Amino acid sequence: MDDAQAHLMNPIHRERPRRPAVPLSVLDLATVSTGTGAEAAFRTTTEVARSAERLGYRRLWLGEHHGISDIASTSPAVLMAHLAAHTTTIRLGSGGVMLPNHTPLTVAEQFLTLEALHPGRIDLGVGRAPGGHPAVAQALRRSDADFGEQVEQLTGFLYGSFPAGHPYAGIQAAQGVSAPPLWILGASKQGARLAGRLGRPFAFAYHLRPGETGAALAAYRESFQPSGVLDRPYVMVSVWVVAGETRRDARAMARAAGLAMARMRSGRPTAFPSPEEAARHAFGRDETEMLRGWLSTAAYGDASEVRDALDRLAESTGADELMLVTHVHGHRSRLRTLELVADACEPAPVLSSSPS
Repeated sequence: MDDAQAHLMNPIHRERPRRPAVPLSVLDLATVSTGTGAEAAFRTTTEVARSAERLGYRRLWLGEHHGISDIASTSPAVLMAHLAAHTTTIRLGSGGVMLPNHTPLTVAEQFLTLEALHPGRIDLGVGRAPGGHPAVAQALRRSDADFGEQVEQLTGFLYGSFPAGHPYAGIQAAQGVSAPPLWILGASKQGARLAGRLGRPFAFAYHLRPGETGAALAAYRESFQPSGVLDRPYVMVSVWVVAGETRRDARAMARAAGLAMARMRSGRPTAFPSPEEAARHAFGRDETEMLRGWLSTAAYGDASEVRDALDRLAESTGADELMLVTHVHGHRSRLRTLELVADACEPAPVLSSSPS
């Protein structure tokens, strides 16, 4: 199967869109492309944040990954502080803080500090994955505590809501600061049910686990209990996006992204390969299968194709918001993808029932 066939088999590329566009946001990983390093990646991420703000994207989140050659985003809170100082209106968040890598009190202190410095612009998304290969967990002295219990502790520190008599009831993470919105991130029914039980917004990693999408979103909606935060479920779905001036340009960038993913999953990560490197690469059988799977769930093509794919994904998942993962090679390609998508998609209103 060639790239064009995989593109047509993509379930988000089939029917015509049947609903208005939803708000769009961005997940940035501070991509390290071949021939560059972390400093260049952070400069580009700063430009991506400024561009996303200018183009009207709702929010920009940063991932937490460790020991991965083509990703420099290891410390979301630190990078958020930098980006907040270089932007004025766009919401900034973690996509996410991997909570078992940290103590809940530390995370609460960091994000309440960010909220105090940049009121109304901070999101706190938390997940459970290590964010890297198994040695990462050991190096981070990762906690094996129950994730749900950690989230409850985090909530207690954020809102000062520990009951009287609790060992932590007298601890104040910050004074006089309203807590930023707390999102639960996940790629399975387990995280979805936790988000539903707590009445929190749920961000689903479709770009990592597309096959789990239907079951996870159903679990979230079925388990949802209205809270002081939300009176109905709110879902954000993340999707790989590659937009080019032409389909051919986008396909070349998408193959490079697929090669990067194949190398990472096979335990041989490198800096993000260029389209030229991917064109020269002889894909083995396993790599070809990984590439086919990646292409079947990515939204790639020219601007109109990506727009239609995003509308179809919003329709098929019932998402309230989409988060674009622009993990592609090159400074200009990342910025241009956001420009092309923004130009092709009419801005969608932010509903009053949505998280801030």
